Amino acid sequence: MLRAAALRVTRPRLAVLDAVHTHPHADTESIIGAVRTELPDVSHQTVYDALHALTAARLVRRIQPSGSVARYESRVGDNHHHVVCRSCGLIADVDCAVGEAPCLTASDDHGFSIDEAEVVYWGRCPDCSAAGNS
Repeated sequence: MLRAAALRVTRPRLAVLDAVHTHPHADTESIIGAVRTELPDVSHQTVYDALHALTAARLVRRIQPSGSVARYESRVGDNHHHVVCRSCGLIADVDCAVGEAPCLTASDDHGFSIDEAEVVYWGRCPDCSAAGNS
């Protein structure tokens, strides 16, 4: 994947890519922790640089729901959305609201050539709902 994206293959990049695949919607600190289980001496900056390169190469996707830190996921290349728990912050993927490209149809595109839509659904996850968390 790295070579196909014209990126140099390095141990930190491989470890970061693996961490993002293993921990969907993880924040940077969680990714650093996961990478350090494999590469204990890796610096914060090295992980940040790898995340930046992987995001720029579209090998990972950076999302940042309102009020949340940046999070990373490996599901790229489609137009999926997210549902976020207001109580615990759990994030889950949601396929396109109407199936395929129709979710890209804005009521007024203002002349833009739209190629992506971002929708965030908010609510409470089943565990928080059952526990009565607000």
